[in-house]
Amino acid sequence: MKILIKNAQVVLPSGTTATSVLIEDAKIVDIDPAMQVRADETIDAAGLHLLPGVIDDQVHFREPGLTHKEDLASASRACAKGGVTTFLEMPNTIPHATTQKLLDDKLALAANTSLVNYGFYIGATPHNIADLKNAQRTPGIKIFIGSSTGDLLVDEQDALERIFAETTLPICAHCEDEATVRANQAKYAGSTDVADHSKIRDHAAAVIATRRALDLARRHSHRFHVLHVSTADEIPLIADHADLITAEVCPHHLFFNVYDYARLGTLVQMNPSLKTADDNRALWQALQDGQIQVIATDHAPHTLQEKQQPYPKSPSGLPAVENSLALLLNEVNRGRCTLEQVVHWMCDAPARVWDIVDKGRIAVGYDADLVLVDMNLKATIENESQQTKCKWSPWRDVTLQGWPVRTWVGGHEVFHEGRFDVTRSGQAAKFDHARGGYWKTA
Repeated sequence: MKILIKNAQVVLPSGTTATSVLIEDAKIVDIDPAMQVRADETIDAAGLHLLPGVIDDQVHFREPGLTHKEDLASASRACAKGGVTTFLEMPNTIPHATTQKLLDDKLALAANTSLVNYGFYIGATPHNIADLKNAQRTPGIKIFIGSSTGDLLVDEQDALERIFAETTLPICAHCEDEATVRANQAKYAGSTDVADHSKIRDHAAAVIATRRALDLARRHSHRFHVLHVSTADEIPLIADHADLITAEVCPHHLFFNVYDYARLGTLVQMNPSLKTADDNRALWQALQDGQIQVIATDHAPHTLQEKQQPYPKSPSGLPAVENSLALLLNEVNRGRCTLEQVVHWMCDAPARVWDIVDKGRIAVGYDADLVLVDMNLKATIENESQQTKCKWSPWRDVTLQGWPVRTWVGGHEVFHEGRFDVTRSGQAAKFDHARGGYWKTA
């Protein structure tokens, strides 16, 4: 089937231009085709912008084991609504995805339900080095250097040395120093003030763990991606090492800080914790300077009832995947960044970081993962309209200008102005690093 999207403002690698894009089956086959080209469907996108689909490389979609919070069906609908056409999901589901068998089980679940492309990290433990060395059909290895429990916590130096020395897949990590966090917990024992969360998981906890992980990556010449950078102090550590080390920031660390606890309480309790307004400004500047390459959400839903428990019983994490692109489009309209920068941070850079071939750009031969956005559309985020199963957002009642209105995955339209094509569930592609990205099984 051929689809012609005409008259859009198309964000190309060379810049934004008014042109048309021709899709055939799963691929982009022409840009600025001849006027007489024939198509099975023609979409007049005058007044709209066409972007490559967003690649969110850090989400927690909770299936299996925690599906009262989220499942792959609800999460992938949220992705489609938000313009996210590819996600990479973390291993801390139940059971933890720490073996090839458990990884394959998650892939099988997604094959039946996901509206968008999917990949699943394999989780590191102190004892599963053989699984990590032989892992297949995964984008990489996830290490929790702090902020985890059970077998996913890896903070012993010997285990970390082996993982960085003996494996070949790219590694990403949650970097908070466990010893620092525990010492701070003892200092604030008995506190019920959620603002103390940022004192327990303080700047030092993030910096110590990030410095430790970067030392491992450099000594072992191992590709390493720093997840959810939250402090200005980490930026000098990650700067100027893009050949080996990359990093990302999340919307909550760009838009929220410690002053928001008074307004939002445990809804903005996160790991790593929120930091200061100065950190917000430094993280934005690091994006502008290319010291941080990627924006990802760390989408981590809990039910509203769970989140509203008194601190410290309240869990850390918040949902963001269906609003992340709109949050950044709103900043474009405010003049804080350009649309081309947003596409780089959310589409092209994650494709390059994770070796995802033929995604992240609008170019001939690339996959037809596309999102049409209306930069003039204003809408207010409401809990009731959220596709995420937990049905809440910390940005509730916030009005944003610039929203996705149509989303295609592999040339198939999965979202159109509030409607989903659920017949496409399970038809998206899965990740296999050995094959160079995403591929469809027969």
